[in-house]
Amino acid sequence: MSNDIIIIGQQPWDTDIGSNCKNIALEWSKTNRVLYINSPLDRISLIKNKKDPKIQKRINVVNKQESGLIKIQDNLWNYYPDCLVESINWINSLSLFRFFNKRNNRKLSKSIAKALEALNFQNVILFNDNEMFKAFYLADYLKPVLSIYYSRDYMIGVDYWKKHGETLEPELIAKSDLCFANSEYLATYCRKYNIRSFNVGQGCDIESFKDVNDIKPDDLNHLKGPIIGYVGVVSASRLDVDIILHIAMEYIDYQIVLVGPEDDVFRASKLHDLNNVHFLGQKEVSDLPVYINTFDICINPQVVNAITRGNYPRKIDEYLALGKPVVATRTETMEFFSDFVYLADNKEDYIKLIKLAIHEDSEERRLARKDFAFGHTWENSVQEMMNEINTLLKA
Repeated sequence: MSNDIIIIGQQPWDTDIGSNCKNIALEWSKTNRVLYINSPLDRISLIKNKKDPKIQKRINVVNKQESGLIKIQDNLWNYYPDCLVESINWINSLSLFRFFNKRNNRKLSKSIAKALEALNFQNVILFNDNEMFKAFYLADYLKPVLSIYYSRDYMIGVDYWKKHGETLEPELIAKSDLCFANSEYLATYCRKYNIRSFNVGQGCDIESFKDVNDIKPDDLNHLKGPIIGYVGVVSASRLDVDIILHIAMEYIDYQIVLVGPEDDVFRASKLHDLNNVHFLGQKEVSDLPVYINTFDICINPQVVNAITRGNYPRKIDEYLALGKPVVATRTETMEFFSDFVYLADNKEDYIKLIKLAIHEDSEERRLARKDFAFGHTWENSVQEMMNEINTLLKA
């Protein structure tokens, strides 16, 4: 059965990084009509980033100089809301925050309603990807036949979301018809507030990891020796600087390659003083398989905290899809990968396990890793969602 689906989340369609929400939209659009809503322009972004081309686009839509409704492909549209919402997270009073947040939601709902009318969307399903503030009241205003909350990160572990999210997210989970999560840890968290919460697993864009060529990217051509690599956001809120430093100093004949945008903590770290550590910055998502394919060992040296404990790292499936040996920090969610990933409890473990991973690597192990990762498709994850959606709609 075909449905009309609204998807809203924290990541807009024009994001520069990989996005679960976008992958889910693309998969759903194969058999349903999908409207992907960008987060509305807020006052602070308008003031601070007015010259950013992406913000300029949003300003033009708000000023009615451009249409906010863009067709991406058959059955899939992206919508830039034609409203400006206020930046309100600085408000300490929860009751005042609720008042202004409801007003923001009302503005956004009215804007979305225009797009729904233009596309003749009927009896919509609302899918909310972790947007616990700007989409908190959307189900109240848009009256979908089904409202879904998707938890793919423990967002209230982040100070910005924790401030009011510790109260609002549980309320939003509780009033949603269904909750989906990409790990059992997050599904268990959601079940505390809504019994209809399900672990639907994580998808991986498998096609882009098939038949990857063996040509080294230009910025790696000058490197000599084996490569220990990481792909993703290089942020101290998620990565342990000391572990990477320890690896680099112990494996001096290896090149440590970090691909991804870097935060201030890493920019100021001693890693920049080491000749065998290379920060390559952010790359196009489509180029990442080529970079990973050049790595001899892949790592994910997470800091263990409230954010990472339940986080399902997409990069692990990407590493495994290319058959790479992987050493990662042990967390509750990473136990899911324990048959295919070497799990470390401290920086000393990384040294031992990298050596072990190199020693034990074989064609048989590489094929087993690939087979495991290739089972984690967006098709499978979205089908899990549709099974629960159809069950509830029939009921």
